[in-house]
Amino acid sequence: MKSINKRFLGWIAAVVLGTSIYGATAADAGSIDLSRAVIVTRPGELPNAERAAAEVLVEEIEKRTGIRLATSRVWPTDRTVIALASSARVAEWGRPVPARGAGDRSEGFRLWVEGGSPPVVWVLGGDARGVLYGVGALLRKLEWGDGVARLEAGLDLATAPVYPIRGHQLGFRAKANSWDAWTPEQFDQYIRELTFFGANSIENIPFQDSRPSPVMKVDRRVMNRRMSEICSRYGLDYWVWTPADYDLRDPAARAAALDQHEELYRDCSELTGVFVPGGDPGDNPAELVIPFLEDVSKRLLPIHPKARVWLSLQHFSPKEIDFIIGYLNRESPDWLGGLVAGPSSPPVPVTRQILPAKYGYRLYPDITHNKICQYPVPWWDQALALTLGREAINPRPSHYAYIHNWYAPYSDGFISYSDGVHDDVNKTVWSALGWDPQTDLRDILNDYSRVYFDPSVVEAATDGIFALENNWTGSLRENGAVEGTLLHWQQLEKKAPQLDRNWRWQMCLVRASYDAYIRHRLINESRLETQANAVLRRAEELGSKAAMDQAAEILNRWSTRPVSAGLRSRIEQGCADLFRSIGLQTSVEKYNASGAERGAFLDFVDYPMNNRWWLEDEFAKVRELGTEAEKVGRLKALADWENPGAGSFYDDIGNPAKSPHVKRSPFVFTEPGEEAHPEPTLWWWDQGKSRARLSWQVTMNFPEAVVYEGLDPEATYVVRCSGYGKFLLRMDGDAAIVAGGAVKSVAMGETVEFMVPPQSVRDRKLVLTWDRPTDEGHLNWRQHSRLAEVWLVKR
Repeated sequence: MKSINKRFLGWIAAVVLGTSIYGATAADAGSIDLSRAVIVTRPGELPNAERAAAEVLVEEIEKRTGIRLATSRVWPTDRTVIALASSARVAEWGRPVPARGAGDRSEGFRLWVEGGSPPVVWVLGGDARGVLYGVGALLRKLEWGDGVARLEAGLDLATAPVYPIRGHQLGFRAKANSWDAWTPEQFDQYIRELTFFGANSIENIPFQDSRPSPVMKVDRRVMNRRMSEICSRYGLDYWVWTPADYDLRDPAARAAALDQHEELYRDCSELTGVFVPGGDPGDNPAELVIPFLEDVSKRLLPIHPKARVWLSLQHFSPKEIDFIIGYLNRESPDWLGGLVAGPSSPPVPVTRQILPAKYGYRLYPDITHNKICQYPVPWWDQALALTLGREAINPRPSHYAYIHNWYAPYSDGFISYSDGVHDDVNKTVWSALGWDPQTDLRDILNDYSRVYFDPSVVEAATDGIFALENNWTGSLRENGAVEGTLLHWQQLEKKAPQLDRNWRWQMCLVRASYDAYIRHRLINESRLETQANAVLRRAEELGSKAAMDQAAEILNRWSTRPVSAGLRSRIEQGCADLFRSIGLQTSVEKYNASGAERGAFLDFVDYPMNNRWWLEDEFAKVRELGTEAEKVGRLKALADWENPGAGSFYDDIGNPAKSPHVKRSPFVFTEPGEEAHPEPTLWWWDQGKSRARLSWQVTMNFPEAVVYEGLDPEATYVVRCSGYGKFLLRMDGDAAIVAGGAVKSVAMGETVEFMVPPQSVRDRKLVLTWDRPTDEGHLNWRQHSRLAEVWLVKR
């Protein structure tokens, strides 16, 4: 994260000082003019990918420049040539084809600008796909504008992919936040663009989630077939994700599923892999899953002989995993392509170690979600988690680059889990690193900005993307960089008005505005809660009714005296633009999002940034109390919830702004996924509209430690905990203790207290840790014990 902050400080300083930090363009360094170039392809029938490469180059240059380059199979003598070939020799051209160097491998290419008069741009593929990827590289490096197309003179790039599987799941189903609104033409364009950075696999979801979608324009069976055809057109691999979310003990359901599979296989012109997850969804035992997969293969292989079935170990118990690995070692079935590392699968290194060498191992990373997921945003501020939610626009280039390069060496590549365009930057990062994990991250984003935005904003847009990721670092209230990010994108918007209909650009603008708006609300509404609590402390003087009425009026100023109304309007307009431009569904009511948790962040833009809802409900309870003394006492307890008094301390365990005593890892990106250090769980209750106290909606099970320094060695202290389940507390590493000598299970909102032994504070320091209960393995993770708040109260 230090590197991210340095990048951010560099560009914000440039903005403030009015200086430039950006380097020379290709035109500055010397370039060749392609505005009158001819694209020359080999004579004869070309493989799909090589034929598509020429079409892509013509069409994409025309979209960017207005120039439509001519194509030919005959070499001209007086024009700059862009030569596309996957053969080492093309006799009809009358000149030798240069060597491919490092690009002379499967899917590799060499992109070389040969000087001369006229010059030649060679796009030479190790095979047909290599030509397509070479064209993608040319487009990424092209300096373009209206009537302008130039390429760096002397450019020579020879490369081949490190990992053979590099793909993304684009599941055409109602649950998606954008795919279901697309036409086949939009899928064609997006799949084409994914190849610019080296993707070679597309995974559809043909069956699961049969709900009708009001935004679907094409029947699912038709789209399943069309997506296969699109992959065939570009010479790509087509996969399908087909969970067995039915009971395999039911003969009728099992037979119907096999028939459905066969119908799909016959519809597909191209099919490479059939991925059946062990669970999520699905709850069948391994001894039924394996025979079912074998029967799937019997329907698949006669139609697509090169296709294979793949399985993830999600959901399976250790005993079932042993059964599966034993079966593979014993039977060695050829119909199985390999295993897939899905969320909640066994650790990646362990699976790689036990998997027989003949089988592939494919990652299935969740790059689409932000919380309650495989790779949550580290220590995400609760204000953003409550509003942007699980599936918001989420460029996280540094984090996902780290995760890719951590796990990729154990694998044969990946096909990511994605449910929409909101994670487009993350897809690009994984595609590029799947090609070459040594690629500089800034270079990847510069190429992204050049090919999708405009060469005039390359470096600045790259910095803006890094800044959006940095917005989500640490306490939102304390992250003043969010204001710099907004200013940066507002200036870019003025500099490049021609990008106002570019959906990738629109997403960045919406995120910059949303982050800043939520920050403004958070600062304002935190202040309002502080003022309301001050009034509640005067309840004995004012009377309970007057105190509650005044406090309620203060809390409601979020509405009567709103902040940053202009930003809120900008967010509304940006979401409308995104629905029109790319079908992104940011609201259930307005844009037919499939559910509140599925990218509908517009519906949560007004979620309380303080405990207003909880206090309103508590006020109603207070009014029912019998005596004025009881009412006043409860109001004082509410007001002092987070202020236990002089010499005492309070930590909202999962809130980075309110947990000063919680021990955290020194680096945010320390071991991703299942091996990560403890991080908060940001809960999703009542369809995201929970009225519970905010501190109860973010928990840990459990933190590394809670550490107090400078305590009074003569004082008596009590530890108070809130959360759910059992608290097996240790003080300074001593044996776990329990309140009252017995383990007490608490409900959310209840507290339990522990006396601190005098000897524990004699050195003026106290370290609290918690053992995880060992008797919860049979429970769903949502029922596991967890900690929400900790007080150290000086008596």
